Amino acid sequence: MASVALASSVAVTLTGCGSAQPPDAEGAAGQPAAGKASAGQSSGGGPATGGGEGGTSPADGKLAADPGTRYTAIAVPELEGLVCDEGDGGFHYGSDLDMHVDGDDDLKEIKGDSQDIADEVSCYGSPRNVLRKGTMSASAPMFTARTNLYENVPDPAAALNRIFDASVDLATGYGRTFTGKPRTATSGTLVVKCRQNVTDTFPMTTCFWADYGAAGVVDFFPADTQYIPIDSAVPWTRAFVAGALRK
Repeated sequence: MASVALASSVAVTLTGCGSAQPPDAEGAAGQPAAGKASAGQSSGGGPATGGGEGGTSPADGKLAADPGTRYTAIAVPELEGLVCDEGDGGFHYGSDLDMHVDGDDDLKEIKGDSQDIADEVSCYGSPRNVLRKGTMSASAPMFTARTNLYENVPDPAAALNRIFDASVDLATGYGRTFTGKPRTATSGTLVVKCRQNVTDTFPMTTCFWADYGAAGVVDFFPADTQYIPIDSAVPWTRAFVAGALRK
């Protein structure tokens, strides 16, 4: 069961980094600044519940033309107020409840040197984000991101919809319960699609994204037992993508 994964992770994750608070009001409305992360920094602002309503996010726009940019590596990004590292940070749900990118069989994935492909990254902030279930507790990242690089994504919006639908369907079969309607935001060459869900009793916000050379998923853990608002998850997803992809 997923709760077993939570219990077994306690000894590991309680010694690791904690999770950040959601972006402050300014960051939630626009793009959070990408800069050097500091364990002592806080991204400010308390958590708020997300609505889960459908439609498009503020600042949604038209997808720009393909600039021809492709990527050779995924780096651990430096994000303001967060500390990021490779891997899941010692925390995962198990029982196939961890979110991955599915439905991309029509895209040719780039397989580079494993030392240059940090395809799983977790980011933390201060104070630590502690999840509790009964007598168990464990610190979790603010989010865990998983990224795939492709030779070409001819239509990012269409590819994102296929990935989103396949991944959500698979996760639902394993026990994630999705709530509300998905919301889509387009900015430049990047399309982001988010939906809230409940995983092993915890309120999660999950954002999938795609551009012309890559796609991925960013899974946001709850802050103070509440959903990370989608209006905060979208700019954090954009900041992660901007900091992680290497030409």
